[in-house]
Amino acid sequence: MHIHPLHTNSERPARFTYPFCYEPHPLCCQAAAEVQQYIAAHEEIRADADNGKMFGVLVVENADGLAFLAAYSGLLAGRNDWPYFVPPVFDAQQPDGHFKVTEREISAKGGDKEMSQELQMWLFHQYQMLNARGETKDLVDIWQEYYSRPKLRKKFPLPPGGTGDCCAPKLLQYAYQHGLHPVCMAEFWWGQSTKEELRQHLNYYPACRGKCKPILTWMLQGLDVDPDPETQGFAHMEIPTVYEDDDMLVVNKPSGLLSVPGRIEEYSVETVMHQRYPGSFIAHRLDMGTSGLLIVAKHIEAYHTLQQQFIHHEVRKKYVALLERAGQGSGTISLSLRPDPMNRPRQVADREHGKRAVTRYEFISERLVALWPETGRTHQLRIHCAHPDGLNNPIVGDELYGTKGQRLCLHAAEIWFKHPITGQAMHFEITPDFV
Repeated sequence: MHIHPLHTNSERPARFTYPFCYEPHPLCCQAAAEVQQYIAAHEEIRADADNGKMFGVLVVENADGLAFLAAYSGLLAGRNDWPYFVPPVFDAQQPDGHFKVTEREISAKGGDKEMSQELQMWLFHQYQMLNARGETKDLVDIWQEYYSRPKLRKKFPLPPGGTGDCCAPKLLQYAYQHGLHPVCMAEFWWGQSTKEELRQHLNYYPACRGKCKPILTWMLQGLDVDPDPETQGFAHMEIPTVYEDDDMLVVNKPSGLLSVPGRIEEYSVETVMHQRYPGSFIAHRLDMGTSGLLIVAKHIEAYHTLQQQFIHHEVRKKYVALLERAGQGSGTISLSLRPDPMNRPRQVADREHGKRAVTRYEFISERLVALWPETGRTHQLRIHCAHPDGLNNPIVGDELYGTKGQRLCLHAAEIWFKHPITGQAMHFEITPDFV
């Protein structure tokens, strides 16, 4: 049985979930708890899920009231036909089906590239995705419509393998096929992190952008969906000045403020500095969630000199982070990183293809750790803390690699550099608000 009754007094949300940035609704949390009990009670499913698997729930409305659907991404214990979960959008695993038969033929011929490409294109056309209006498009049409601009079309000509097999498309497809009205949706991770996925057991996560953003943009048409929080703007925060002279200043960037304008959001440290000091430049960046010391050059000469110091690794920085659990000791973490093209802005650890990333660390107290990055990779400190081959201890409030909280408890606490004009040694220190 794929439709499971949901007995609850919780109020329904006003709109459907925006799947790429959301807080799970209490109805989804209740449904997820039932799915988690089911997984725990079924040994074969649990054994495979323990290796790391994304599950999803979709709360729906039918003639009898509220119910929920459950799904998993890809295969579960080598199967896609577990009766508790919704079926795949298209079943390519049938031994006597066209896909498997042709796959065996290709293998027998030593892996014919042209045949493989033709088979993959055939498979994409079998995924006939519905939306809330009852309209249908296959994956190729969805992809080419989403990436309609010539530059994007050239970069993303076809969907990657596995597109359409994630939780969210499966759940919505089944609901539309059976006349069920979607109410809210959430996805959670079960088990340990994998090489590709640095996730925390039972944490909720947004739908992946690489495979699911084009599909869900189509499938959600006709539903009243929550707005994208990234388009709603951010609070205009005060930016305290720590030091200032005629050539530069050092500010204390608050958590939740961009260093430079984003894809949608304009308000940032850089825009504020441009208003106060026309012709100024941000000398380096901090993640939006990271607070702390940020250098601003007031003119181009100071900026170029500071940039040379960063390029030649002459600037030293110390960060302080509050971790989820107690730890101890000191040492060095060396864990190469690269972007996750299917789920930006996430990064993944990749010793073979990643770029070198090195961090020194020392515990200040049970949960407070000092971090000295020797390289400057995106999300380096966050992954080096959270990854099993690092501290295996996520930073508090890290919604990408740990557990979402009020703020990311990572702070740029100290910085050492030379004044861009006088050459004088400069050192600044500021304590984070979470200590």
